[in-house]
Amino acid sequence: MTFATAEVSAHKKAIKPRDRSHDIADDLKGDWLDNDPFLTTFFNTLSVTFPVGEKFFIDSVRHYRSDITDPKLLDDIRGFCGQEGFHRREHQRYNNALSHARGYDLDKLENSMTRRLTWAQKRMPPLTNLAVTVAIEHFTAVLAERLLSEDSLINSASPAMRELWRWHAAEEMEHKAVAFDVFKQMGGTDKSRRRAMRRTTFFLTLELTKGVCYMLKKDGNLFNLSIWRQGLKKLFGKQGFFAHTWQPYKEFYADDFHPWQQDSSHLLTEWEASTTG
Repeated sequence: MTFATAEVSAHKKAIKPRDRSHDIADDLKGDWLDNDPFLTTFFNTLSVTFPVGEKFFIDSVRHYRSDITDPKLLDDIRGFCGQEGFHRREHQRYNNALSHARGYDLDKLENSMTRRLTWAQKRMPPLTNLAVTVAIEHFTAVLAERLLSEDSLINSASPAMRELWRWHAAEEMEHKAVAFDVFKQMGGTDKSRRRAMRRTTFFLTLELTKGVCYMLKKDGNLFNLSIWRQGLKKLFGKQGFFAHTWQPYKEFYADDFHPWQQDSSHLLTEWEASTTG
């Protein structure tokens, strides 16, 4: 797909914030994903990273709003901020309910990432922070495609949790090019974008590993090798959740990359047809 075609594809749908709430407190008391403690822990850890991360994304994109003159991109920025705001709210509720149900120390879980992103906002140039946002938005877009796929692991979740994760995934996919387009308009370079992705890959992997280990330890499962073996196979095995994600991840490093070169709009159409909201 050429860049021009990708841009057309990116503008097929308006970015529409959907104000949804999810009754998931009872689900969070147990292993809500495929009855598997490792998978449940992995996605619960992802949720913990979202509220502080989404505030960072909103701030990074909004910083340049007054510099943007393209009315379509301004509309996209408003949609992006609205969607991320609702995601932040819902995952904060999720995390509060999770911590109450399982006795996790939420401040401890959030502290490292909060400190790191607060430091970045104070010490790093705004365009560098936007590059980090672009990188993480690519991660979430790749994750979203797996969540919305017909054979997705999330289909083994309890109904309320499945609905929440698929709603979040659909909106992440819908706005996946916004931060990138702002970054390019503000003069962001391929070199800085790639550098941000390398650093982000390292730190995000570190945060997720720490969170998973903390939760498994609190649940008494940290040294249960069977739980680790089965969970890692379901995530990273040949037929696992992250199968076939390496190639779309690597495409980010190409000079001519644009998020909508990975055209997943059919998944959005299918999701919209399946939801009554």
